[in-house]
This record gives sequence, structure tokens and C-alpha cells, in this order.
Amino acid sequence: MPAVKPKSKPRPEVLPGVRHPMEKYLRTDRLPHIWCSGCGLGIALSSFLYAIEELGIDPNKVAVVSGIGCSGRFAGYVKMDSYHTTHGRAIPFAVGLKLANPDLNVVVFSGDGDLFAIGGNHFIHAARRNADITVLCVNNFNYGMTGGQLGPTTPPEARTTTSPYGNFEHPFNLVYLAASAGATYVARWTTLHARRLKESIKEALQHPGFNFIEIISPCPTNFGRRNRLRDALDEMRYYADKAVIQHGVDPAGAEVVPGKEFIVGKFVDVRKPTYLELYRKKTEELAARFG
Repeated sequence: MPAVKPKSKPRPEVLPGVRHPMEKYLRTDRLPHIWCSGCGLGIALSSFLYAIEELGIDPNKVAVVSGIGCSGRFAGYVKMDSYHTTHGRAIPFAVGLKLANPDLNVVVFSGDGDLFAIGGNHFIHAARRNADITVLCVNNFNYGMTGGQLGPTTPPEARTTTSPYGNFEHPFNLVYLAASAGATYVARWTTLHARRLKESIKEALQHPGFNFIEIISPCPTNFGRRNRLRDALDEMRYYADKAVIQHGVDPAGAEVVPGKEFIVGKFVDVRKPTYLELYRKKTEELAARFG
């Protein structure tokens, strides 16, 4: 007779009696999460959930797509239709979902490495086509989950496991890249700006077209430790000291340079036909032409 597999016990609360105010949107059986102490992903997750709540969006009408990395865990923690895709492929999967079911609010939640290294080509073409999805990128300047390697946003001279003597590659300016590729809503915030981030996510979810929000976040275990940024609270103090809120600035001049002030805010908010709108228009023209 085969052995009876014991039932799994519910995972214990991190702090007994303490509940997340947006718990109804979370898969609590998967908590506590695996993110490191001081990581900003929890703040980014909460900002997203509060945005959904305040807009009154039916969670059954939301699809969350993530790639690989620390940010990729987001899809597994939300009580919504969610998809944990292969490395760098979150955006094409999300575009397919939106085309198949235009009534969905499709949100990509991933990291700087996943979206702009292996996934970079998908990003620029989805922005060029003005695909009607929202992309939230948590930028912690390295590959946090796999050991802290150099990534496409790693600042000059920053130390990582693959640049132990300092990075000499030029990093991407993500908001400039998004805007120049054709994104119609582009913003940047840090995890210190939780309320402003929430409001920005609300705007993006209501804005037709390709929406991109960069979320600068601490990674104390890997990037912070190797670059002597002390703990996550110190990095938050750094954001408070160096982040300057300016809207409508040309993103070409909005680089993030260590030790210097950097700009956060909304850079682009324009309207142009989405990929789905143009697709429908073309099919209608062809149907009228060929009967």
C-alpha cells in the first residue's frame, strides 16, 4: 500500500497577528516571501496592489506577467491570473495576452536584467508598436537573484561579482530608452516615493498604449554590500537626498549617476493609436475592401 503523503501545513506568519492590508490580493499560502531584508520589491508590490484597489479594478480582469529574477517572484504572490515566463520573454507573452483578450489589464513586472538584457529587443519593439500593456521595472542595478552580476544598468565604477574592480561599461538610461523607442507613458520613481509610485501606476493602468515605469530599488544583499551603501535605510536616505522630482524633463538628460542628484517624475504622457487599435482598423479596411 503506497504511503500517504502528509498534508502541507500553512506557512507561519512572520509577525503573529500582523496582516497585510491588501491581503485579499495575495496568495498567502506562499508567504512569507523569499525577498531579502531591505529589498524594495515589497514596497513596489504594495504600491501596485493599492493602485488596483483604489481604481476599483476587478482582479479577474488583471493579468500579471513576470520574467526571471527577484522581480519574477511577483507573479507568484498575487491572487490574480499570473504567468512566470522564461528569461527575457515576459513582454511578448504579455502582448499576446492583450491581443487575445483586449479587456484584460496586462501588467509586466520584472527587473532591469530580465527586461533590458536578454529581453531588450522585445522591449523596444513592444514600445515601438505601442502595445497596450504596462511595464513595471524594478531597477536594482545588478542581477540580484543569481549572485550580483553586472547588468545593463550597472553604474560606471560599480562593483559586482563580474566587475570586482569596477564597471567600465556604459549603462542604459531606461527612461530615455523607453521614450526613444516610442513608449507613450514614461515615469521613474524610487521605492522611497511609494505614494507617488502608486499614483503613477494608477495613471499607467488607465493610459492606452505602452506604459513604462522605472522603480529604483535597494538591493542591500548584493549591490549595496559590494558598493558600501550600508543598509537599506541608508539607501532610502540617499534617495531622499539625491532624488529631484521634475515632470516633463527630457529623459535624455535624466541619467542616474552615483553620488549625484537624479531626476524622478513623469517624463512622457502622450496619446497615439495603440497596436490593437491600428490592427483593428486595418482588418476593417481589408474586410470592406475584399468583402
